[in-house]
Amino acid sequence: MLENRQFDNSDIQSVMLDDENSTLIILDQTLLPNEKIFLRLTNQNQIWEAIYSLRVRGAPAIGIAAAYGAYLGIKESKAESYEQLYEDLKKVKEYLASSRPTAVNLFWALDRMETRFKAEEGKTVDEIKNALKDEADTIRIEDEMVCKSIGENALSLLESGMGILTHCNAGAIATAKYGTALAPIYLGKERGYEFKVYADETRPLLQGARLTAWELNEAGIDVTLICDNMASIVMKEGRIQAVLVGCDRVAANGDTANKIGTSGVAILAKHYRIPFYVCAPLSTIDLKCSTGEDIHIELRSNEEVTSKWYEKPMAPEGVEVYNPCFDVTDNILITAIVTEKGIAYPPYTKSLAELF
Repeated sequence: MLENRQFDNSDIQSVMLDDENSTLIILDQTLLPNEKIFLRLTNQNQIWEAIYSLRVRGAPAIGIAAAYGAYLGIKESKAESYEQLYEDLKKVKEYLASSRPTAVNLFWALDRMETRFKAEEGKTVDEIKNALKDEADTIRIEDEMVCKSIGENALSLLESGMGILTHCNAGAIATAKYGTALAPIYLGKERGYEFKVYADETRPLLQGARLTAWELNEAGIDVTLICDNMASIVMKEGRIQAVLVGCDRVAANGDTANKIGTSGVAILAKHYRIPFYVCAPLSTIDLKCSTGEDIHIELRSNEEVTSKWYEKPMAPEGVEVYNPCFDVTDNILITAIVTEKGIAYPPYTKSLAELF
């Protein structure tokens, strides 16, 4: 069973390691905003389920959870040799990688853990295990630094007083700290900027309503929740001067996979001549993926649309449902892609490659 405990709003950290008890601790984002509960995950099945069920979500946070999951997966291994331990790692990696197909950080983090494992060849089993813990810790620490750098770069594109539209949740609880698309909003608040944020509710899982609105409201930031189909009117009324979104994967040509509905927001922003910025750590940029057509889009259960958030089903029983988790925003709709290493502008095939 998972053990629960309340947590303090003053220090939001969504993924943590309790190494002494061989436990991964995550903030259960499916319960927000009504319950603020940490879950203690003690085996691979629980970690897999937490990633699949979006208890831990946001590309960077998924990567951190996967890295710690890989470490915990081999920590208790009885292997006595490098070769035996490597076989255990490969099984753990393959299992955790099957939890979500779209977010590239999941695979990036697991590959990085395997690379570190191989670099430790010749050392004792215990030394290798310690090295993997160190690598997972480094992934978490680096993500905090990356998010702050993204925030600094994105803030250079904004001015105090702007109205900003967000979609889904790319905030502190989706990363190690600060967030990606919300990082400039947090940094701006620290420096006296006054932003007016409009948060799309983000159907069908309501990450904007449950998570972004909660997170910004807790931080004392001016935030207004709107339904997804209200994005056009707030743009037309002149309330929005910039759109900030995160992403789960960026193709080499700048096509970007993000939460379903992002592409529609980008089309609206293009129509109203509002800059549309994607905030993306380099770890989400997949130069091996040529275009958005190569990105596998995850399909999720019918219940998320028909009944999950209702006391009674709100659709006819047995009706066919199409529920893709992500859509792809074409690069022509994206004003700039903001990374920790700088801001990429079209043509993205060139500018993204140069960041590496």
